[in-house]
Amino acid sequence: MTRGTLATWVFRLSGIYGLVVMLPQYFLETQVGLDPPPAITHPEFFYGFIGVVVTFQIVFLIIARDPVRFRILMLPSVVEKWSFALAVAALALQGRLGGPLLIFGGIDAVLGLLFLISWLSLKPEADGQRA
Repeated sequence: MTRGTLATWVFRLSGIYGLVVMLPQYFLETQVGLDPPPAITHPEFFYGFIGVVVTFQIVFLIIARDPVRFRILMLPSVVEKWSFALAVAALALQGRLGGPLLIFGGIDAVLGLLFLISWLSLKPEADGQRA
């Protein structure tokens, strides 16, 4: 296994998964308001959230191409995953959220852990490689 292989696969699969899950959301504003009411009252937050998440999926695909070079981007990637997972967990504990979002929050928690493991696995070697 070459250096960065784990990170390559983790970030590539995460980026593809994220795009498959998030891009359709651009067309589901009305449905989101019907399934778990109430309707979306601030579409700028809805579309802004989707835009940021889609942007990070592209970052994940960039990291996958050269994990050693883009190692530093793995740390904000962990934050991207865990910020959603923690928000979902907190809302669930308050009884304000349930269902499929718990599954997606759990997936993000696991991906965040895999991102952290990938970052640690690429610890700079003693040859002067930068962190």
